[in-house]
Amino acid sequence: MTPFDSTFQSAHFIKSAEKLSQCPLDQGVEVAFAGRSNAGKSTALNTLTNQKKLARTSKTPGRTQLINCFGLNVDDRRLIDLPGYGFAKVPIAMKKVWQAHMQDYLMNRRSLAGVVLVMDIRHPLKEFDEMMLDWAKSNRMKVHVLLTKSDKLKRGPAKSTMLAVQKVIKTLGVDGSVQTFSSLSGDGVDDLRTKLAEWLVLDNLEGIPVSPNA
Repeated sequence: MTPFDSTFQSAHFIKSAEKLSQCPLDQGVEVAFAGRSNAGKSTALNTLTNQKKLARTSKTPGRTQLINCFGLNVDDRRLIDLPGYGFAKVPIAMKKVWQAHMQDYLMNRRSLAGVVLVMDIRHPLKEFDEMMLDWAKSNRMKVHVLLTKSDKLKRGPAKSTMLAVQKVIKTLGVDGSVQTFSSLSGDGVDDLRTKLAEWLVLDNLEGIPVSPNA
């Protein structure tokens, strides 16, 4: 448990946007979740917020086609679910439209404090992941890599994968961190909430407990 559990459990749908201009007012602080279509991004959001149906999930990868915006019970604090990249069975032209809108959001959203880059721990650092890390370095954006489905590996291989990803991030010069995560076992849920609370500046708001180590 963390002091911020109830804040994340308060998450609620605000709106879906096809492009940046349709997103909520660019004020406050928000964190975006990005990842390949089969990495478990929406499931991670649902686990983070302890809600089974907050973010749309499907056995068919690529169902997240819009910029989905969720609010918290703290003014102007938001979680953003970006379109999944990769496996969606849609025309290439449509994929290019999604990519253009997502790039516009990432480049021009002033309230964006950081990006949670979701990777399947069994298949990390694919082309899209590397593109996102390069972008983060170029734009000095904070990245927190979430290695999902950690229950699929034994503890040793899971730790080895995490250390390997950490080494890549350090080599690239990205302002980033890495953790393992499992929606099934609950591994890493508290760590993720603590990281997001830091980015969303929840620990110095009235009525929110302050960590003794803050």
